[in-house]
Amino acid sequence: MQTETRADYDVVIMGGGIAGQFQARHLLLNVPGIRIALVDPRTEERVLEIDKIGESMVEVAALFAYKDLGLHEYFIENQPPKNGLNFHWPKDPSKTGAMDDYFSIWNNRNPPIASFQIHRGRLEVDLQRMNVQKGMVHCVGTVVDVDLTPGDEPHVVHVERAAGTREVLRAKHLVDAAGRRFIIGRKTDNVLTGPENLFGLNNGSVWVRVKNVDRTIFHDGYDPDNCATSHYYGTNHFFGHGHWLWMIPLDTGEMSLSVGAMFHHDQVDGKDLNTREKFYAFLKENHNVLYRLLESGEVIDFQYWPRVAHMPRTRMFSPDNWYVVGDAAYIGDAFYSMGTSTIAFAVSSVTEIVKRKLAGDPGAEEIRKTADDFNMWYSRTVIHLYHDHGKMLGDASVMSWRIYYEYIWWFGTHVPIFAGKWHLDPAFVRRLLANCERHFNAELYEELGELIARGKNIGFMDCYRADQLVFDYNTPKHFDKFIENAVWTPGMLNIYREVSRTYFYVAAWYAKFVLAGFGARGFVEKPRRAMHLARFLKQAAKATVLEKAHDLKHRGETRNPSVGRLRQEFRGYTHVPKLQPWARASGEPAAAIPAGTRPAA
Repeated sequence: MQTETRADYDVVIMGGGIAGQFQARHLLLNVPGIRIALVDPRTEERVLEIDKIGESMVEVAALFAYKDLGLHEYFIENQPPKNGLNFHWPKDPSKTGAMDDYFSIWNNRNPPIASFQIHRGRLEVDLQRMNVQKGMVHCVGTVVDVDLTPGDEPHVVHVERAAGTREVLRAKHLVDAAGRRFIIGRKTDNVLTGPENLFGLNNGSVWVRVKNVDRTIFHDGYDPDNCATSHYYGTNHFFGHGHWLWMIPLDTGEMSLSVGAMFHHDQVDGKDLNTREKFYAFLKENHNVLYRLLESGEVIDFQYWPRVAHMPRTRMFSPDNWYVVGDAAYIGDAFYSMGTSTIAFAVSSVTEIVKRKLAGDPGAEEIRKTADDFNMWYSRTVIHLYHDHGKMLGDASVMSWRIYYEYIWWFGTHVPIFAGKWHLDPAFVRRLLANCERHFNAELYEELGELIARGKNIGFMDCYRADQLVFDYNTPKHFDKFIENAVWTPGMLNIYREVSRTYFYVAAWYAKFVLAGFGARGFVEKPRRAMHLARFLKQAAKATVLEKAHDLKHRGETRNPSVGRLRQEFRGYTHVPKLQPWARASGEPAAAIPAGTRPAA
């Protein structure tokens, strides 16, 4: 006979993956006394059997994890470092047995914001233990139904335990972090799939994990002329027609490795990759160095997803207090390792909404709408980032230019927006959404496709070097010195300084691109190109005005409050040139030594 219990919480989180655990920890750290239950059916042993895409972080997720969640020491001690992204294209597709057979872009130094590779299973188990210690209730069971209620009425979650008992959880706030089960998405018809709804994105994925590999097959670690960091501990991307592959180390001891492909159905038939034997055969012929690397190790597991991408139809954060985060909301492609960064934006947004609503803040609804507008816009921006990817991935010239362009925006706007928590500022979000560049990007991708159709070689852009554009610019460069000066208080980072310089370097990149691809006549043949260039410079100028206004508004303020307090306190400091007395082992007091004298030897 089934028994049923009932319990009330402030927040119920459905799903114990990285999104759910990050959400729980962030709420526990920011809302004192909050009552949270997290529902997940998996045992710890099952969690360790990784069956999800996403095994590395980049700058936004890294800042969130080790600054906002206080996990830097944990990552240093338990997860391998990620020394940026490296990119490799075969010089001759029929010869790929060694790294010398590839044109490569190596990250040539450690990135300014450290990030990490992720063993997802180990991370999720450890986070769950940490969250339970902080007071989270872990409900081991399966969500069989949810009753979504309007307004501030409690939502009801029906859970079935492994023993067959039922539990009913009630909470004002409900977070769906249960991934591709789409618990709320199916209830509300809020999931979009298929290339017709995803800017043409039609991708699948296949991957294998192995251990005890001989990593010297990839690289022996010696590259004195090109690099001051590790090649192996970067996330390495290998390119070919209609696909790219990742190579990600998952630990520093067992030499375990994840190697997987994102492929586009318009160019690659997924049925040719849907078993480990087929995948290995594909690697042997197209990326033999990876095949040799995998063959040197022992297989742990194999995964195949015929379809990857989806996004929300109408909203991520409802006025009725439900929220979708992580894969329950959207995923596009693993190319830039942005999955955990999209989680960081969403989780920090949900915490801000919940905190304000639980406190009865009258401005909570505006924050909710701002956060939903931003995260919905961001979901579309991330999906559109992979428009026409399948056509371009294998072209080293065109794709290197595209990566450089998209990196300008990533480091110039995405990272500082998160670092300054500008995604939670209503005025900034309205201004940002009014100046979305998605239409220009679509036009640019068409022009890149035109160059591929013509077989045009426009050179090889290295996104890490400082000799590609003007003024020693390189894409990881920041302009507000927010890292150097630890400017983390929301709104203090001068986002407009970052935006103005970003638009300027986008203009410089675009001018160089048009000249390389179409010659000087390119601006005459299509006057829109000159108009785009002028618009970028105009946007840079407008942002510069806002930059100066921001500086004027905060003139005289110390942008890091703890530093300001330290400097204020230090004004009363006086050096005291003596030691405090202490007792010798014999119990006798130590002899006082006057200042300016030396004791006998």
